Amino acid sequence: MTLSSDALLNFCQAELDWQLETIEALVRIESPSTDKAAVDRCGVELERRLQALGGRVRRIPTATAGDIVQASYGPANAPAQVLVLGHFDTVWPVGTLARMPLERRDGRLHGPGSFDMKAGIAMAMLAVKALAALAPSLPMRIELLWTTDEEIGSRASRALIEQEARKSEAVFVLEPSLPGGVVKTSRKGVGELTLEVRGLSAHAGIDPTKGASAIHELARLITQLEPLNDPAHGSSVNVGVIEGGTRSNVIAEHARAVVDVRVATMADKERVEGFVRGLKVRDLRSHLTVTGGIDRPPLERSAGVVRLYEIARVVAGEMGRDLGEGSTGGGSDGNFTAALGVPTLDGLGAVGDGAHALHEHVEIDSLGWRSALLAGVIARLAAGR
Repeated sequence: MTLSSDALLNFCQAELDWQLETIEALVRIESPSTDKAAVDRCGVELERRLQALGGRVRRIPTATAGDIVQASYGPANAPAQVLVLGHFDTVWPVGTLARMPLERRDGRLHGPGSFDMKAGIAMAMLAVKALAALAPSLPMRIELLWTTDEEIGSRASRALIEQEARKSEAVFVLEPSLPGGVVKTSRKGVGELTLEVRGLSAHAGIDPTKGASAIHELARLITQLEPLNDPAHGSSVNVGVIEGGTRSNVIAEHARAVVDVRVATMADKERVEGFVRGLKVRDLRSHLTVTGGIDRPPLERSAGVVRLYEIARVVAGEMGRDLGEGSTGGGSDGNFTAALGVPTLDGLGAVGDGAHALHEHVEIDSLGWRSALLAGVIARLAAGR
């Protein structure tokens, strides 16, 4: 029998005070990605709260980032699992609370890291709490995986994310929603390519022909990137940093460009990377090195993604809400799981605004139904098996 959406909604709305207190406790422990000690302090508090919900909790030590926190709920020997994914590192340095205070105002909860994405963590915890109360015999294991370096590339956590995704029937990413609560059924792939040119230095006035300008060569290469921009199909290439030379009267020996790349499909990833790696210098006295790549593959709107969205749309409708879908140019850890072919639904987290901005906030009245939505989708998947 399918678990009633109304029952889930009523349960989650009744737990609003608990949920707000959980979010506020996590926000108060500031956790910038590059400060391991700070992130680990937040992880200790998160671990304690996950254990209080009855989870089998473990901390996964990392040398280059905060320790990852994983919690498992439901039967350890369940025939299937789902993965609920997110992060508790933020972009805000310790001390931000002094100028960006944690406060409830005009129906919103303000604070650094509230929207991106500590509210999403509390929402997943409430979904687990609701399922434990209303569907204690759910024949599915729920893995909550909270990472600590999503904001800086997920290098320490990617392998574990992919390992857990491969075991899962579905992945739910509790990143913030798009405006209005819209979930994300596609995300662009994201990467960074660096072009470095080595030329020959010479006196710009006395011996200009004896030099090979790395800056001039790099400028020629950059102009060749412009045709890669294809907004209609979601591809963009932006040269965001250029460095080179030493003095105006010296032919530049070195120049460097850092290029942001966004692509909508794996085919575009191969096309763009192949083109850039195939660039050639015109002056053969120069040498080009290309490093980097598109390390977050695109989350494409596959049949598996659409199926999860349709389940979520039905559950939301039963709660009297319309649930839209959309795309975004930013990446998340859901890009990794979707690229493995595991159905992934992203943007199931908080409704609000201001990610990475001073006005960051969460819409308080959305917390209950969004938590019930996640619980309802997990229950439907379990029932459908």
